Amino acid sequence: MSRANLLPLQQRAELFSHLGAMEQAGVPVSQALSSLSLGPAWQTAIARLQREVAAGRSLAVAGRVSGLLSPLEVNLLQAAEHAGSPERLYQRLASQYAEQARQRQAMQARLYLPGATLLLALLIQPLPALVGGSLSVAGYLWSVLQPLLCLALALWGWAQLRRQGEQGLLATNRGLATIGLRLPMVGVSLLRRAVRDYFTSLGLLLEAGVALFEAMPLAVASLGNAALREDFLAMQARVVAGQPLAQALQNMDFPGQPQLRALVASGEASGTLPAVLLAFAQRQGQQQASFEEQLATWLPRLAYLLVALWMAHGLITGGGIGPSVPPDLR
Repeated sequence: MSRANLLPLQQRAELFSHLGAMEQAGVPVSQALSSLSLGPAWQTAIARLQREVAAGRSLAVAGRVSGLLSPLEVNLLQAAEHAGSPERLYQRLASQYAEQARQRQAMQARLYLPGATLLLALLIQPLPALVGGSLSVAGYLWSVLQPLLCLALALWGWAQLRRQGEQGLLATNRGLATIGLRLPMVGVSLLRRAVRDYFTSLGLLLEAGVALFEAMPLAVASLGNAALREDFLAMQARVVAGQPLAQALQNMDFPGQPQLRALVASGEASGTLPAVLLAFAQRQGQQQASFEEQLATWLPRLAYLLVALWMAHGLITGGGIGPSVPPDLR
């Protein structure tokens, strides 16, 4: 599946919100897609999705063939379709993606001020040397463009890693995945998100009537981290060997694991395991959303502080705040 076709967060939110509203109104999926508009850039992919559904494929299969849905979304939709109406899943995904899009837009908006401050500092710092004749026009442009090019390259690299999604480097390289889990703050975020995805998928599959042995491999497929996938496969092997799920969770290490074990033991005894897993996944999602909200608040402030300190250091030391200029450009 081409990762380039995956919808951005805002468009994903609009897609599932539209499907949820149409499902609630009793409108068939094929007819609901005909009234869907996500912008010209996605019209071709949406048209292919419509054709696949019109040919008799389920929305999950059509989404996988068209490349518009991620592997996790495909698994969740298949589970919801087995359970009957996917309306609840549509609403959950729409709310989740809308919140993620809002947080990302808020973070980008808050980064405008430190970004503008950095650009202004780069433009102003070499001006005295340019006016005094000790710096050529080419040297001035180099002193401004060099750090901007480095920053643009770093942002591009970060965007490429994010674009990899569930099938990216973290999903295929165990060493890199392990390093990611050990990073301060980022590791906990990656772990909590993976746990949320796994138990959401597992809970929905069980709720749909899929047997635990069949549901666990599908839930593992939702994990976008190679190291975690091996851990959950080991847990799956313990369940296949005859251990109750609560006991198989004992050797796992993730946020909320002790509480989940107790809840799973109760859920297995009472027959409410799907509800227990979905409730736990929802709490993990809420904690992840809270973390991302705090990150959106404090990261721009930290960026602004670093830019201000960098500018102050350059002015105090008298060495300037720009990069060094090659002698032939002076």
